[in-house]
Amino acid sequence: MEIRASNTPLSDWSGDALAVGLFEEKLELDGDLAALDKKLAGTLKELIEDEEFKGKPNSTAFTRLSGDNSIRKVILVGLGKADSFDAESLRRAAASAGKLAKKHKCKTLGISLPGLNDDSAQTAQAIAEGVQLALYQDNRFKSEPEEKETQVETIDLLGLGGQDAAVTRANHIVSGVMLARELVAAPANELTPVTMAEIAQDIASEHGLEIEILEKEECEKLGMGAFLGVAQASDLPPKFIHITYKPQGTPKRKLAIVGKGLTFDSGGLNIKGAGSGIETMKMDMGGAAATLGAAKAIGQLKPDAEVHFISAATENMISGHAMHPGDILKASNGKTIEVNNTDAEGRLTLADALVFADKLGLDAIVDLATLTGACIVALGSEIAGLFTPNDDLASELQKASETAGEKFWRMPMEEKYFEGLKSGIADMKNTGPRAGGSITASLFLKQFVKDTPAWAHLDVAGPVWTDKENGYNPSGATGFGVRTLVNWVLS
Repeated sequence: MEIRASNTPLSDWSGDALAVGLFEEKLELDGDLAALDKKLAGTLKELIEDEEFKGKPNSTAFTRLSGDNSIRKVILVGLGKADSFDAESLRRAAASAGKLAKKHKCKTLGISLPGLNDDSAQTAQAIAEGVQLALYQDNRFKSEPEEKETQVETIDLLGLGGQDAAVTRANHIVSGVMLARELVAAPANELTPVTMAEIAQDIASEHGLEIEILEKEECEKLGMGAFLGVAQASDLPPKFIHITYKPQGTPKRKLAIVGKGLTFDSGGLNIKGAGSGIETMKMDMGGAAATLGAAKAIGQLKPDAEVHFISAATENMISGHAMHPGDILKASNGKTIEVNNTDAEGRLTLADALVFADKLGLDAIVDLATLTGACIVALGSEIAGLFTPNDDLASELQKASETAGEKFWRMPMEEKYFEGLKSGIADMKNTGPRAGGSITASLFLKQFVKDTPAWAHLDVAGPVWTDKENGYNPSGATGFGVRTLVNWVLS
């Protein structure tokens, strides 16, 4: 798919489908739209009236034109109320236009949407992101991929000529999101700790990044008892992935993104039962997927910050070597953990990954993980939890997420709740009471960050997957978190 920033006037554009956006309660045609409607012999006005089009958010209307027109089809897209119009409105409108164009077998699409606060670059980037994310298809595991369908091949962003850099930026970010989607969607027999490490090596090689993959023996030398405790039941070797992006010159900041990398989670000896969603546990590496997706995007965007991308990748399986409920593990910072639930394994892998990151002399660490069902209970399937004791980092991440259109809600870190993690025979247990489960999980992770000034934990258990199509996210893996992380680094 090629996306072009174009200054071709609406009335001069030619192609399969032209999509124009209209605000709710502001359906009068003026300026370029009036000129286009005149050229089309009143087709736009007629379409608005015949379809009773009101401009509601993401609503659409469609009509075919006669054969002597340079445009074959016209699409109206609702933008909602003008006073609530933002970058996310642009993404969703572009997504609606793209999906309708594909449905009607259009190879070329022109999109004309209002500018965002006179910021043409942000406008072009948002439209380019929305339409590409909506048209993404993952047919890797079908014997007969749907490639015979007509695909949208060329998209012109009308009125946005000269914004090629913004389109390129969107392309780089979307490439990271698509990678994350493909990683999360891949079944556990395809995506293993070994293949995840290979993918990380490919990213580093393609984009000139540094990489080290620590094998089990090296992790043992570093004392990563928490990570290796989880890994010990699997027939597949664990892989500790560390990618580093370094800018030319002195970096303005040194950051780390740490992602939970459980390529499959059986629950261990506290096995997930039937009806628990065990068949979906291929997506328990959604944090690592976002981390690698962000690495791919950052490697192309080349910001002036040094960024470390870290994941302790493994499976949580069952065998005669499995860790038992009641076992005591020692993390690489010397803290001991009583395992009272082997299905709370992600925080154990993150513990050693955070200790590793904490020793790198960083300004900030952000970890993200499909960590708790409790966060889904609290915030639902579209909002991720943001936990941090640092107000400045919270503000940075919230601003980055708003720009990305990804929803986060800052959650409390009630220190008193750590009492629920106290153990009589170790420094802590790995789970606390059922109530406040996402809070105690974040307090557990906090014990493994000592020297880094700012740390945040993102619980993305809900938004990494959607059961049905939603805006520019098709059903399945969403690639959630990549755009927020990239925006945070770029800021």
